Amino acid sequence: MKRILFTFAALAAFATAASAQSYDEIVRLRSMNETVRGIRSMNDGTHYTVVEEGAIRRYSYAGGEGETLVGLPEGFRLTDYLLSPDEQSVLLAEGSEPIYRHSYTTRYHLADASGIHPVMLGIEGTRDASFSPDGRWIAFSAGNNLWLYSTESRGARQITKDGEWNRIINGTTDWVYEEEYGFTKAYAFSPDSRRIAYLRFDESEVPVFEMMRFDGTLYNRPYTFKYPKAGERNSTVELWLHDIESGTRTRIDTGTESDQYIPHLGWTPDGALYYYRVNRLQNRFEVVLCAEDGTQRVIYDERSPRYVERMNAGTVTFIDGDRFVVREETTAGRMHLYLHSIAKGRLHAITSGDWEVTEVAAVTGKRIYYLSTESSPLRRDLYSIGLDGRRKRRLTDGDGYYTIAPSRGMKYYISTRSDASTPNRVEVRTGEGRLLRTLRTSEALRAELAATQRPVKEFVRIPTERGDTLNGWILRPRGFDPSKRYPVLMTQYSGPGSQQVADRWSLDWEDALADAGYVVVCADGRGTGFRGEEFKKCTYGQLGRLEVEDQLSVARWITRQSWADAGRLGIYGWSYGGFMALGCALKGEGLFKLAIAVAPVTSWRYYDTIYTEIYNGLPQDNPAGYDDNSPVCMAGLLDDTKTKLLIVHGTADDNVHFQNSMEMARALNRCGKQYDMMVYPDQNHSMMPDDTRNVRQKLVEYTIEHL
Repeated sequence: MKRILFTFAALAAFATAASAQSYDEIVRLRSMNETVRGIRSMNDGTHYTVVEEGAIRRYSYAGGEGETLVGLPEGFRLTDYLLSPDEQSVLLAEGSEPIYRHSYTTRYHLADASGIHPVMLGIEGTRDASFSPDGRWIAFSAGNNLWLYSTESRGARQITKDGEWNRIINGTTDWVYEEEYGFTKAYAFSPDSRRIAYLRFDESEVPVFEMMRFDGTLYNRPYTFKYPKAGERNSTVELWLHDIESGTRTRIDTGTESDQYIPHLGWTPDGALYYYRVNRLQNRFEVVLCAEDGTQRVIYDERSPRYVERMNAGTVTFIDGDRFVVREETTAGRMHLYLHSIAKGRLHAITSGDWEVTEVAAVTGKRIYYLSTESSPLRRDLYSIGLDGRRKRRLTDGDGYYTIAPSRGMKYYISTRSDASTPNRVEVRTGEGRLLRTLRTSEALRAELAATQRPVKEFVRIPTERGDTLNGWILRPRGFDPSKRYPVLMTQYSGPGSQQVADRWSLDWEDALADAGYVVVCADGRGTGFRGEEFKKCTYGQLGRLEVEDQLSVARWITRQSWADAGRLGIYGWSYGGFMALGCALKGEGLFKLAIAVAPVTSWRYYDTIYTEIYNGLPQDNPAGYDDNSPVCMAGLLDDTKTKLLIVHGTADDNVHFQNSMEMARALNRCGKQYDMMVYPDQNHSMMPDDTRNVRQKLVEYTIEHL
């Protein structure tokens, strides 16, 4: 008996060691996937700059040897860079001190013919810097105020002086705008560099959220910040205009409604200020144009009975003083492009079809270049089309997933392509799609993947009990034998408009499970993106109901497969995916042997206004939509005799607060349920800054132990 126990212990130790090696191997392979860092097109549209070998280097798109534009000192930690409008100097950001997901403070330097010089000295917390169009000014934020730095006199002056932590923010965004609208630079210079428009956030009435920081100190301390949870007060946002020469400031009237969003501001090519306006329920989107005499007019108005998809700076692209292109889905039920006139309104559709435009890459005076799902919802290809909707051309010639870095005027572009079996290939092409040269091939990685016969995702269509199908992929271990039965882990995210099933190359911790003999399955259910407006928006007002139904349907399909061990089925997810993993474990009636929820939302009442309310309405209006599918309200459904549950969370998660897991634990405890928990002190939503690898290693080992 002692000998048998020793053998089992030795096997367990070997399995743990093998899994650790497997994940380290995943990390190593992923680091070999080549890319080009810091691509910036230059003004002439025929040259570009990149970051490589401790320098910013300039290249011709057409080819030839590159040259060093800025040589960086040894140890210089370049975070970002900007070329001045005349391209005679470069603004360098050195180092970063993270604030939230996108925001950070940094130290700025200006590089020119005389060397590299620190700028904005003596000002703490500088961030979000950019040049004015004439290059005479650099605007930046510091201490919740907006500043200007003169590149001629090398002195700085404050535009605003009322900025205060947790109260007033000028020229940058509050937490919820940063997280959900994805930008922090909340100002824009006019084309003639005479004025600067900016947003002012008054968050004094937004409730304070407090996170405890431990940081290895004797006494822990609270970190407080303004976080508007669903149904609570948002910041009051104002639009202001500053005249640089006179120093005068003017507030721009943005309407009678103060409880609204202004997710973008900008200037038309001929110098007219415009801004986006979105109501609190996010089912009406307007583009408002401001005239010099102070009058305003709505030049675009989109409404939906559910919601208008969240917009960004690329939703509206101005061509000239009258024409602009809009990407929207409410007209056709698919994301397409439409040409509008300020004077005449909508002119016509530019694109149409049973597919979606996912991104506008560039717009010239005659043509528009865009990425779309026309070849497959799983892929992205580059097309060009006339503004009249004619003479469409596909410019990409391989199947897979493309990202595009266009030159000025779209004379050239740099494409990065991968597919499920092939890592990145980076190429330079003319604006008409002709290949000029290849920059990166990931050749060493390709050779190693082939030599080791690395498992590759197989794309499938998974039927549901309703009679429709979901896009999915299956990852099988090496030497897969369909006559044998394998443990299966389902991985998913499932959030509104998201996509996990895409024909692009990637590796993550789940691939280590394939190395250990597991099958991994992923499916995009209802609510996910790129299959049309109805498929995406049918989950409105009832987050977690239809999405869980679909994942349970996929689970039942898996158990019917001859190669699946129905008694060894698990499910995993992070963030929204963690919310889903909990929902599936609770509603699955013991279908899952294992469920892992990392940084899960456990009640949408705990999450922020913009994200939650666009998909679920206000909790005051829709309490059932918040509670009926909330894991904290269903804790008693967990069959802990059949389902092993692991909850993982970082205590400094400013996004999905640790509160979610604590309240889930409270609910499970009250119901007498057993579960496991892994806590990462002072780590954020991504388990940074210290534990990104540790948590994934935990997921590998926990799955191997319990599934």
